[in-house]
Amino acid sequence: MSKGLVLLNMGGPNNLDEVKVFLHNMFNDPNIITVKSDLLRRFIAFIITTSRTRQAKENYAALGGKSPLVDYTKGLVAKLQEALPDTYVTYAMRYTPPFAASAIDELKTHGVTQLCLLPLYPHYSTTTTKSSLEDFEEALKKANFAPACTSISRFFDHPTYNQSMVKRVEEALGGEDSREYVLIFSAHSLPQKIIDAGDPYQQEVLAHAVLLKEQLREAGLVFQATHTAYQSKLGPVKWLTPELGETLKTLKGKKVLIVPIAFTIDNSETEFELWIEYKEEAEKQGIHTYKVAKCPNDHDLFVQALREITQTSTQASRIL
Repeated sequence: MSKGLVLLNMGGPNNLDEVKVFLHNMFNDPNIITVKSDLLRRFIAFIITTSRTRQAKENYAALGGKSPLVDYTKGLVAKLQEALPDTYVTYAMRYTPPFAASAIDELKTHGVTQLCLLPLYPHYSTTTTKSSLEDFEEALKKANFAPACTSISRFFDHPTYNQSMVKRVEEALGGEDSREYVLIFSAHSLPQKIIDAGDPYQQEVLAHAVLLKEQLREAGLVFQATHTAYQSKLGPVKWLTPELGETLKTLKGKKVLIVPIAFTIDNSETEFELWIEYKEEAEKQGIHTYKVAKCPNDHDLFVQALREITQTSTQASRIL
């Protein structure tokens, strides 16, 4: 029996020409734009894509012409492959290449008969985890490929994973006293209506913040204050609050450390929004020091955590 592991993520442009593809595919996702009419969704997606493509290209150009998520993911796959020699490890993106079909071709070539799907989202959401799993399951059906398949739906409470986040916080502090800093857990925002419809994302983010605060304390990292805020709001509808920029406005003169709590891999929302845009906002608000912790990416403890998670069958649910 040959084992396979596929890491799933939203993806990001591999070059500037893919920016429009990324936006088009994301906003045509019924889990993202939750209107009932496909025609209306396509119209909304067209409007958003048309209005955002130019600015998005400029943002990605500032990051070297592509999303940093792609290379970080490749590095993680390489380390996981080394850590799991009896398992074929690959990845698939939701909105940009390589798509699920490419990963399935690889799995077939390597004779995989037992498959684990691992969305790289620590908290479950219909907009991320559900969307990625549905997309891959549909691709399996189209390919007429039916390995014994399980999936991981969330892992925010996994101790080793949180240890990797603690290490990233230590790295960001660079030996400075944590008690001099205000810690902000920053999570990607969602429209309030998605949460009101039963999506557990916000509940899990807040529970994760409590766990991380305790694990940081156990590591000797106690902060002046701790907040949870949300970033990446888009459009006029009501989104989760407090928004990160609003939280920063209350911290004039403070030293601030941002920890991206909802991302496992650095991407444009971290390396552009947090490291560049919100840093500029922090400077405008008179914040004394502004730092951002890196995501786990390919940290050895994150690799260890994913190995533990995928090898613990009680954390997986059968999907096919």
